[in-house]
Amino acid sequence: MQLRTRIEGGGTPRAGGWGVDSEYGMLRDVLIGPVDHFSWQPGNAVAARAARLGLRFDFDAASRQYAEMIDAYRQAGVAVHILPPDPQLPYQIFARDSSAMTPWGALILQPQKAYRRGEYAACLRFYLDAGIPIYDLITAGNLEGGDFMVLKPGVAICGYSGERSIEPAVRQLRTWFEAEGWELHGYAFDPHFLHLDVQMGMLTEGLAVVCVEAVEPELLDWLRARRIRTIAISYADSMQLGSNVVSLGADRVLVPASSRNLIAACRAEGLTVYDPDVSMISSGGGAVHCMCQALRRDSVA
Repeated sequence: MQLRTRIEGGGTPRAGGWGVDSEYGMLRDVLIGPVDHFSWQPGNAVAARAARLGLRFDFDAASRQYAEMIDAYRQAGVAVHILPPDPQLPYQIFARDSSAMTPWGALILQPQKAYRRGEYAACLRFYLDAGIPIYDLITAGNLEGGDFMVLKPGVAICGYSGERSIEPAVRQLRTWFEAEGWELHGYAFDPHFLHLDVQMGMLTEGLAVVCVEAVEPELLDWLRARRIRTIAISYADSMQLGSNVVSLGADRVLVPASSRNLIAACRAEGLTVYDPDVSMISSGGGAVHCMCQALRRDSVA
């Protein structure tokens, strides 16, 4: 198959049976990173906090929690695909960042940290071997999938802090999306917050969780203008990855067990919550949203 399916100037066809046009359509297939070589690595505020509190990494506990999360997906009827493990990639578990899914196929991205740059290789091989169209490859600098979300048909957002994702790469992505007739909103934020999915996440149609203490007012205004309501969580919950959620579709959502306030708020909204404990993994800087990449969702357009 050809490496890139994007048509210059727009008009790229949908990705056959693959792809997503929202963050909340029924999730059918998901790509998960392997736990095999995971260990906490320095270089983000969450991992730094774990070290400051004297927490210690326990691989067996992380493996048990990983299995619990995989089981939650399977209980929800989602087909789970796992990237082949590479012993050189301790953060390969966070499959969100090396690629992103669009309506037209996968984007191959560029992680920032030196110990993550090789993650693209197994990711690229997976898509090629699975016959999943590759929309394009980001070439304008580092951009990580934790900053990118297809919020709903016609509307996407990509955050950038100048570190994990940078503005030139977001501009490149915006040019592609605008050529397809989509809006892609670029949102600048402080690198302390790692990724956009530390600050917000979609729960179901028209409903997001947002750390209102962290984000700029313009983001809240932008979401309201697109008819997306918000459940607010605190800064403390945000820094424990409380907004790092995965919508499963049909008013079901995967939320880390530690995010008790959000779990209660979701249930008050009538949502069904799957709440695996991923605390040993999240203390290294990523929770359930960070570990997954949606490959196939039912279209909601």
